[in-house]
Amino acid sequence: MNSRFPFPVVVASLLAVVACGGDAESGGTGRPSVVVSTPILGALVTEIVGDSAEVTVLMPNGVDPHGWEASPKEIEALSSADVVVINGLHLEESLDEAIDAARDGGVRIFEAADHVDVIEHTEDESGESHTEDESGESHSEDESEHEHADGDPHIWTDAAAMADVALALGDEFAEAGIDVGDRASVVYERLLTLDNDLSKSVEAVEASERKLVTGHESLAYLARRYGFELVGAVIPGLSSESEVSAGELAELKQVIVAEKVGVIFSEAGTPDQVVEAIADETGADVVVLDTHLLPEDGTYDTFMTELVSAIVSALSS
Repeated sequence: MNSRFPFPVVVASLLAVVACGGDAESGGTGRPSVVVSTPILGALVTEIVGDSAEVTVLMPNGVDPHGWEASPKEIEALSSADVVVINGLHLEESLDEAIDAARDGGVRIFEAADHVDVIEHTEDESGESHTEDESGESHSEDESEHEHADGDPHIWTDAAAMADVALALGDEFAEAGIDVGDRASVVYERLLTLDNDLSKSVEAVEASERKLVTGHESLAYLARRYGFELVGAVIPGLSSESEVSAGELAELKQVIVAEKVGVIFSEAGTPDQVVEAIADETGADVVVLDTHLLPEDGTYDTFMTELVSAIVSALSS
């Protein structure tokens, strides 16, 4: 976590700069500037714009976005962008104020979540938070999840949803005067093919075995799209920064045993000692998933192929 400057002071000192944004071109190259929040979105944006724009990705590859804080330089980059591409649903929480200021200053802000079928985040009468999957089943979350009150932000684990995002990006860039040709349509078609391939690969796992226990509630879109069931999470919330109680961990252990879950899928931000303790007590294996890390080739396609392959391999072995 970047602690070089108190964040409210950083935002306040840069608001005047951000408010002037939207007109600058990148680094003297003469090309429009596109600033992207996450590496996964950055991979798609880079492919779509090609040489038509200069792309800057703010978050380092593999970082847990829930715990990431923007530096002053990264906040300032928003002010000179022609287009800013973010995930939305407050995934980029440390950028919220700067994004609002940039939008007020005339910078184009594209939110990927605006173009997908968002998994809703609701509260029951007790004030406890829940997300609802495709079957309508709800999963409780810590009340501190207020920052994700609009819905689950983990949209990138559904390749078909990201195909829709790619197509919408093509329209956004065209409106911004960035010529991307037919590249958005090409990416769209390829991601639909990827989506079909992923769906076929999941058939290797018996339907009764498609049960997921995850580090935090980060795979709801993957589960909805590819036919898995989310039965629990080590951190029962949409953010890996959420707190977990002893009672919730005890309940999770009971669920793992009752549902005969053989694998706990950990990830960045999940406390290793807690995961290992649960695994020791339940007899489950632990598999670490790269839910935020682009592979060596830097492509979204390989990212999703490796993510789903790791899950399929673990559940079918």
